[in-house]
Amino acid sequence: MRKILLLILIFPVVLLSQELNATVNVNYEQLPTASKDKLQGFAEAIQNYLNQNKFTESDWEGDKIDCTFNIFFVSSGGELNYAAQVVVTSQRPIYRSHRHSLMLRIQDPSWKFQYEKNQILYFDPTVFNPLTSFLDFYAYVILGFDGDSFDRLGGSDYFTRAYDIAVLGSNSNASKGWQFSSGSYSRRALVEDLRNSQFEKFREDYFDYHYNGLDEYFSNKKKAQANIAKLVEDLYKVRDQIDRRSVLMKVFFNAKHAEIAEYLKDYPDKSIFEKLKLIDPPHISTYDKLLYGGK
Repeated sequence: MRKILLLILIFPVVLLSQELNATVNVNYEQLPTASKDKLQGFAEAIQNYLNQNKFTESDWEGDKIDCTFNIFFVSSGGELNYAAQVVVTSQRPIYRSHRHSLMLRIQDPSWKFQYEKNQILYFDPTVFNPLTSFLDFYAYVILGFDGDSFDRLGGSDYFTRAYDIAVLGSNSNASKGWQFSSGSYSRRALVEDLRNSQFEKFREDYFDYHYNGLDEYFSNKKKAQANIAKLVEDLYKVRDQIDRRSVLMKVFFNAKHAEIAEYLKDYPDKSIFEKLKLIDPPHISTYDKLLYGGK
């Protein structure tokens, strides 16, 4: 269950229909002037789509989820065809503090779609559309990670919806970016990992990391650090069973490595950082700074 700030004891809870508070930034620098002109109003249209559609069936409790879509156009073709790279981020508040936790930072290298100026965007996650299905997919991924941080496996329904969209995309005429790939990131691979029973324990630890870790840090630091460290310890135990190419693990540590280091920097058992180096090699330098003082 999402935590509600103590202010609700004084003020009534506001049920919000929509779930996302999205900010959309667009970079057109690589496009010719004619294409830039045709994309006038695109950022606003995408932002309105994300913020005005309702991705869940029930009323949304508490704050909307802050998220950002940074869209970098890389090419255009014909009258309506575009290709872009997108960086998707989301965050959630750390309770009993004024801090926030970065939940996602995904760099998606391949979004291809058609867009006509002043086009009306319709929400229907059961029908694949290269433009809106991409947005729906990430809306559900954002909701899923948020849900997992407030309830044990609380994001499962959202991850299933994201998976269904990925399958539709994989079987469409616009399958690039939706199928499994040999690159470092794949939408399909991410949701496959999230639905894989192999990562169920990780998702349960993910809940404790946030709900009983970060959220408790400023009231019971020792207990909080133990719950944060537990996620690391459990991943270390099964490190030989996890595919080094796991997209979920890359997504998790890309968002969380600096945060883990910050909240465990004075953790009594420094071997936790040696274990982190083994399960998260791309960020060894972050953990070495805590082990060796940056030397």
